[in-house]
Amino acid sequence: MATTVAANKTAGGNNAFHNFNNDFAHIEDPNERRRLALAEIDKAPFGWYHVRAVLVAGTGFFTDSYDIFCVSLLCIMLGIVYKHDNKGVLLTPQDTAIKLSTSAGTVIGQFGFGALADIVGRKKMYGLELILIIVATLAQALTGPGPGTSIVGLIIFWRVLMGIGIGGDYPLSSIITSEFATTKWRGAMMAAVFSMQGLGQLGGALVMLCLTAGFKDSLSTAAATTSPKTTNYQNCVGECAVSVDKMWRALIGIGVVPAAIALYYRLTIPETPRYTFDVARDVEKANADTEKYLSGKHGDGHPDEIRAVAARRASVEQLEVPKASWSDFFSFYGKIRNGKILFGTAMSWLLLDVAFYGLGLNASTVLQAIGYGSGPTAYHQLYNLAAGNAILTCAGAIPGYWLAVATIDIVGRKPLQLIGFSLLTILFIIWGFAYHHLSSHAMLAIYVLIQLFFNWGPNTTTFIVPGECFPTRYRSTSHGISAGSGKIGSIIAQGAISPLRTRGYVAGAKDASPWLNHVMQIFSAFMFAGVFTTLLIPETKRRTLEDLAMDWDMGGESITGAPVGNKSTDANSDDNEHRTV
Repeated sequence: MATTVAANKTAGGNNAFHNFNNDFAHIEDPNERRRLALAEIDKAPFGWYHVRAVLVAGTGFFTDSYDIFCVSLLCIMLGIVYKHDNKGVLLTPQDTAIKLSTSAGTVIGQFGFGALADIVGRKKMYGLELILIIVATLAQALTGPGPGTSIVGLIIFWRVLMGIGIGGDYPLSSIITSEFATTKWRGAMMAAVFSMQGLGQLGGALVMLCLTAGFKDSLSTAAATTSPKTTNYQNCVGECAVSVDKMWRALIGIGVVPAAIALYYRLTIPETPRYTFDVARDVEKANADTEKYLSGKHGDGHPDEIRAVAARRASVEQLEVPKASWSDFFSFYGKIRNGKILFGTAMSWLLLDVAFYGLGLNASTVLQAIGYGSGPTAYHQLYNLAAGNAILTCAGAIPGYWLAVATIDIVGRKPLQLIGFSLLTILFIIWGFAYHHLSSHAMLAIYVLIQLFFNWGPNTTTFIVPGECFPTRYRSTSHGISAGSGKIGSIIAQGAISPLRTRGYVAGAKDASPWLNHVMQIFSAFMFAGVFTTLLIPETKRRTLEDLAMDWDMGGESITGAPVGNKSTDANSDDNEHRTV
């Protein structure tokens, strides 16, 4: 026995970096050591290694949100520089194509990276999506038109590639945070990662404010005239146009800074122990990676090679869990009990994003209400646009994200999503049916409340639940399908529903969006449908990922390869393990 314990021990460990591997060195069964190691992650007190995981994953979401937020400002500035023949504004098809290109790339990235992370591993894919974002972002900032090329076409090409990288960040950051998180605060950690989106939006607005202030003198020369009637943007020529050209390139290019900072940490994370054991079936590697992560150090753990080979051979003999494959995937989700959960997470995200992205239709009305909708010169107009968006982000979005962080592990995911969809249905009904009776300040209040309950509700929970409830071998693919469905919803909002707002418009009419109230009514129907899709998802609050995996119809197999038992038997086993620890 003493010889076995000595052989299983590894060097290192102190008061700051505890050697968890040695706590279980006396356990000969590799499966038992695996369960105890994962229990150690699940019940670990919140520490600096959790903060580091949130920051590394969250920095990617900061960059993603920054890049997506900046597209509206990018389109405005491209129009000023390149479309003097259209009053300094891009043609509607050009504007729509640039905005939809990012969403189209994101769908590809979510499906593709989600599947690959289950096939080749989380570690091998994590960081590649950030490299793609960095390359595509720099290429956008440095691109320019030529005799045979269009600036709009080039921007669309690079934004599709950037969108693929952004899409890959959704499943990877979610599941890696989930698989490394302590059970008690897993929801808060994942919500904190997602909340970086609000800070990314604010960061984009603040960078735009700084750039506008920096080029104030040249921008102030462009002012609208009444005879002939021209706009601020139309009159931004010469030095003013050169300044705007520098501004959009700087705005886009600065987005690579946070991505570059996070890149090193992403490329050096260890593989998640759950993937290493449940999919790669390398028990000793999983134990070493667990120890490495809990110590707060970077990179992979390095187990003893002889023990690793022996343990891998033993684990293959003991584990009967099928390896991930497309045939097994369709067989697994072909069962109604399993398929309805994937349908619930995917459809909830799709229904949410239709209204979430469509809400931007009202931004100009709301900005006008707070006095930030226009200005006498190009400088004032661009400055007010950035300042107004910063105010709206701070008023509704950021408080909503952090209220979700504070309550997600107390209230639960499912109640927050149900309450959120219900309140959003009511708010959109009020906005849609009372549209012509609301003052501009009332619209501002409704806009802020909608932003609040989007983020303190389904916008956060639709990201969290798919990262928790699915089995390890399909967790990333399933999250990618759910997230991709959401982006399809955003494409529906921007490409199909948004154009409806101008239905019935007559040239010269004061109201350019006569059908906007009906669009709000349509959004209320989508929010109401979200209430019912929420009923299909499980509650994941403070349950281990292994416990959640037992809710699935596994077709007589065990997710861990242990003998199949009922839920109560496994629960008692878990209790015994925690007492052993």
